[in-house]
Amino acid sequence: MRRAGRQGRGRPDAGLRAAARLTVYLEGPLDHDVLRGFALRLGPRPVDSLFGRVVLLGGRQPGRALAHFAELAAADPRACGVCVLDRDGEGPEPPPPGAPAGFEVFTWRRRHIESYLLVPEAIRRSLRNRVDRGRVERALRDALPAGSDETWLREVDAKRLLAPDGRLARALGTPLRPGAIARAMRPSEIHDDVKDLFDRLRRARGMGPPGGPVVARRRPVP
Repeated sequence: MRRAGRQGRGRPDAGLRAAARLTVYLEGPLDHDVLRGFALRLGPRPVDSLFGRVVLLGGRQPGRALAHFAELAAADPRACGVCVLDRDGEGPEPPPPGAPAGFEVFTWRRRHIESYLLVPEAIRRSLRNRVDRGRVERALRDALPAGSDETWLREVDAKRLLAPDGRLARALGTPLRPGAIARAMRPSEIHDDVKDLFDRLRRARGMGPPGGPVVARRRPVP
């Protein structure tokens, strides 16, 4: 986690001098790992400058993101925030009622962020010869329909499919690492939905310092 108020050589921290700040709200650490992997492949801008500050919500909780951002916006009206959510079988999440200016919700068009990792070539590369090639091909053939179309990819439960105890892991005899799959992708294999999110982050990006993710915790009920 980033430490607030850090200074160097007697000069104020860059974050204290920033005119604007971007906060990216993600459901959990896996989302952060996957998005960092995609960003590394798309380059060349440093990853942390793209994401700014990251807050982990502990699930699909846009209301928690809004409450956190409202405090930031009260202190700095130029703050901006992007809340990234899985669709989870629902439609796009609208901005919560009362959302201040600068707060945006981005909902994946596919069901889960993991859906964007179902690229057989990238999965093969991520395994780095840890599994016999024949076994890999059988597992991918059984789990991913040939020529998987967008309709199937939009609705499949990719979170369960790629889970450590999911169908693919059992067939391969080893767990898959979603972040490693993202880092194994070629730019041409990364879906336009991911590129769209990064374009939004670039437009919204403030000048705050990079840092590790923090966790948005539930406030105690008075």
